[in-house]
Amino acid sequence: MTAHVAIVLVSHSGALASGVVEVAGQMAPDVALVGVGGTDDGGVGTSFDRVGDAVQAELAAGRDVLVLGDLGSAMLTVESVLDLLEGDDAARVRLADAPFVEGAVAAAVTAQGGGDLLAVVASALHAATTFAEPSSALSSRSEEAAEPASDGSAPVVERTVTVRNALGLHARPAAVLARLVAGLDVALLVDGVNGASVLELMKLGATGGDVLSVRATGADAQHAVDAVAEMVEGGFGEL
Repeated sequence: MTAHVAIVLVSHSGALASGVVEVAGQMAPDVALVGVGGTDDGGVGTSFDRVGDAVQAELAAGRDVLVLGDLGSAMLTVESVLDLLEGDDAARVRLADAPFVEGAVAAAVTAQGGGDLLAVVASALHAATTFAEPSSALSSRSEEAAEPASDGSAPVVERTVTVRNALGLHARPAAVLARLVAGLDVALLVDGVNGASVLELMKLGATGGDVLSVRATGADAQHAVDAVAEMVEGGFGEL
């Protein structure tokens, strides 16, 4: 079933737009990903009409739309298109100033997991910080976010798991794991990073044989840790 949010990727190059669609599509097969690259005559640049047609087509299909651009002038083209939207259509389309590739991947995974437009936009924007900060800073913030309630009422479950597949948390397994965690009522960390973030999971660089710590708090903590452990130690279906 197609996700409720579509992602339109506007690039100066048709090949670049298609490539990002291909990469993100591997991790989010049920998300409508539309690459709009090049000018009307196939040259390098962007097309107001082609971007507008792509956005209108997704709106007509009943989907909200996130738009990402590769360079500043692409963003200007998108802004010109969005300026002409009115009423409900205007509220259903967002342009995010996010990394073109990483933002598309993060947003697509969130959309695949059923996230609404605001959640998808937030994932794209967060991608700009994921690789800009030291992992220690990310871990610190994630640990703080996942701390149980001060009265000790929130269950805390911890476990270590061993990565079995040789390539470890590369793009596809990271996306599968992030979607699993995002769908549960928990705050879950994998080696100190947000288990619902595909980019943070990929940044771990975990490969076969690595041992990871899994820590969860929340109503589904035990179930979440068990599900993550089963997925990781099962090799993500790659064994």
